[in-house]
Amino acid sequence: MIDHVKPKQHSLNMQNRKQLDITGVLNVESFDNEEFLLKTELGHLTIRGQNLHIKNLSLEEGLLSIEGHVSFLAYLDPGSSSKSGKGILGKLFK
Repeated sequence: MIDHVKPKQHSLNMQNRKQLDITGVLNVESFDNEEFLLKTELGHLTIRGQNLHIKNLSLEEGLLSIEGHVSFLAYLDPGSSSKSGKGILGKLFK
């Protein structure tokens, strides 16, 4: 029997820094109106801005839409995996 492994898929589509559509979302670790911390197929993603809110979320499909003013997007260093025993906050505050 051949085990078919689903390839990792992740994309970002931003419109005028006001709407952000993301695929490949595995989990929303935390969020408020200024910051979202996401776990995606390709690592942890931090999104910062003002008046951020969830427009649409479907973890079953891996989809997230955020509205507000986006000012910052960053992926955490892929070398700092959860295998190191650090949680998401430990990764952010090295």
